[in-house]
Amino acid sequence: MHYADGYKFSTYGWVLNMSISTNLFDLTGKVALITGGATGIGKAIAKAFLDHGAKVMIGSRTLANVEQTVAKFSEDYDINHVAGVSLDVTDDKSVSDAVNKTIHQLGGLHIVVNSAGIMCKKPTVDLAPYDVNKLYDIHITGSLRISQAVQPIFASQNDGVIINIASISSYVSLTEVTAYAAAKSAMMGLTRSLANEWAKYGIRTNGIAPGFVPTDLNKKLIEGTDRGRRILESTPMNRFGTSEEIAGAAVYLSSKAGSFVNGHTIVIDGGYLACGIGDSVAPWQTNT
Repeated sequence: MHYADGYKFSTYGWVLNMSISTNLFDLTGKVALITGGATGIGKAIAKAFLDHGAKVMIGSRTLANVEQTVAKFSEDYDINHVAGVSLDVTDDKSVSDAVNKTIHQLGGLHIVVNSAGIMCKKPTVDLAPYDVNKLYDIHITGSLRISQAVQPIFASQNDGVIINIASISSYVSLTEVTAYAAAKSAMMGLTRSLANEWAKYGIRTNGIAPGFVPTDLNKKLIEGTDRGRRILESTPMNRFGTSEEIAGAAVYLSSKAGSFVNGHTIVIDGGYLACGIGDSVAPWQTNT
């Protein structure tokens, strides 16, 4: 059959010729800046990017965490492929400095992952405006601040990927985390808006909504607790997820494999949203 531009003609029409195409998930030559990249899901995404050939700048407010993560990654990867920066997404100068350092130290910038976040658990009646504003400033305004900072760079090269980390709470109500759920729901709106406005500049913006993945942010709320029991009993796969299982979606969205995906939020939840009444029983719950 005739081959042209990575495609071949079969009885079913033109199809992608995988035998001559490059690895769809290869990120070689790409540079990523990850906020909240020193711990949890952000750290797992950083590792996955490194595994697929990208250079990565680890950003976090806690410099000690950044240094520890960079030191660990430097043992396993090319030392020239990983670096760290103190990054506070609520501060304009900190954001600008992090973007500039990424470009100057790693040679460019093609991918941004907005993973920085905090949790606030308290009854909604006790929420103060400060609580809500603080979460919005980090999750929403912080993500917007980073995205605005990189937009001219991405537009000038007609190539850029923005990934916003949303949450299962973007879709469903969870008691006593109202400020967090509101911020993560707004993250989906931000994702759609950037995708709509900036695609003409070669910028794709998508989101990832993790289900229940124990991290330093939430594990005290869900591991071994009644709340966690109820979550698992509504999860067909009958377990929590892992940060590594979330990271694969970030690789997909950043690579050629996801080159026509724009404005979507991918849910990775073990079937939680699909569950009405299921058969799952939490591991620490006696089945009677």
